[in-house]
Amino acid sequence: MLRSALPLLVALLGSASSLAAQARGPIFPQLSPAATTSQTIGTTVVTVAYHRPAVKARSIWGGLVPYGKVWRLGANEATTISFSDAVAVNGQKVPAGTYALFAVPNPDRWTLVLNKRWKQQGAYEYDPSQDLLRFDVKPKATPLTEWLTFEVYPAGYGTAYVDLYWEKLRVSFLVEVDVDEIVSKRMRQAMAANPSDWKLFADAAIFSAEQEIHLGEALNWADKAVKLNPGPQSQEARARVLYVLRREGEAIKVMEKAIADAKAKKMPGAVTGPMESVLGQWKRNGGAGK
Repeated sequence: MLRSALPLLVALLGSASSLAAQARGPIFPQLSPAATTSQTIGTTVVTVAYHRPAVKARSIWGGLVPYGKVWRLGANEATTISFSDAVAVNGQKVPAGTYALFAVPNPDRWTLVLNKRWKQQGAYEYDPSQDLLRFDVKPKATPLTEWLTFEVYPAGYGTAYVDLYWEKLRVSFLVEVDVDEIVSKRMRQAMAANPSDWKLFADAAIFSAEQEIHLGEALNWADKAVKLNPGPQSQEARARVLYVLRREGEAIKVMEKAIADAKAKKMPGAVTGPMESVLGQWKRNGGAGK
């Protein structure tokens, strides 16, 4: 009986040892450590995952990184870029997903490549037939950056730049997101699925007022929020839409009522403060539209 149980015991101990090793993580460090950087544009997340080699007093461009050959934009596995929604890269449409990001460096011009086969070791298995797009950029001189670094930072409401810094060069490209289209689609789907959620309708009305889109529908959404819950926040949503529709007198009266109701209900300053600030701005504008 004991002998027959031994193989099972050995297997269980081996499995436990394997799980413990996985929990510890890698045993040996990588000379080019892994890194990620990400930025949210609207509700869309852009993420770059890469490995960071150091200059180490080496000749980089035309040396360690040859000109005219496909480079993985880092070390170890291929560098990847991920988009949680469809975007435009350098003006070209790119579906949501993860892509390998390669480059063909040259002294005065780089060709950047988004390749659909994102999981690969470096550029050793690079297949140009899997390219989604290619575009050219100009490298720019910068102060020394010892460790290869990617940055993704906002350039505007729906845009961000992806920058690579290494040695004394910077390479950059633009990512654009149709924030209003993405948000509008999601909020319509959410309202259709949750027709009794007053806050969802109020938030949709406020978003539309802030972006000055779908204003006719936005007023209907605000009215529905008020019908579902005639509280101060629903009234605030209606006031904001009315103001953008240049119905300033109505907007001021509705906002005043929203503030009065909120104070009567002893709502905190986090609720009443923003309302009072907006109302004060409207009155300072003399009732003029935005």
